[in-house]
Amino acid sequence: MAQKRDTKQRRLVLEAVRSRTDHPTADEIYLAVREKDGRISRGTVYRNLSVLADSGELTHVRVPAADRYDLRLDLHYHIFCTGCGAVFDAPEEYDGGADRRVEAATGFSIERHRTVFEGLCPECREK
Repeated sequence: MAQKRDTKQRRLVLEAVRSRTDHPTADEIYLAVREKDGRISRGTVYRNLSVLADSGELTHVRVPAADRYDLRLDLHYHIFCTGCGAVFDAPEEYDGGADRRVEAATGFSIERHRTVFEGLCPECREK
């Protein structure tokens, strides 16, 4: 596969994700990048997010409502608040044994699994 060029737009997108401590949506990243480059299109930001996720420079987190992006590259779980839509890293160690058990039971070659816990965050529970 051909190597992807490092472009100004890709660097801006990666910097926008790096500047966040949460799990931003593609649209939130687009808005942050627009502040630095008013000519960049939504499609360019979305394409670059896809390239960065495919190349392993960030993680694409699939959750209800809107997909998110994460700089954390290790295998880990997420928690999605069904009240406010926030996404957090779950304080639970990745279970590689589950990968091996499913692989043994099915004959698939398992690379990883993704788990998203869903519930109400402490702030939403208090409302």
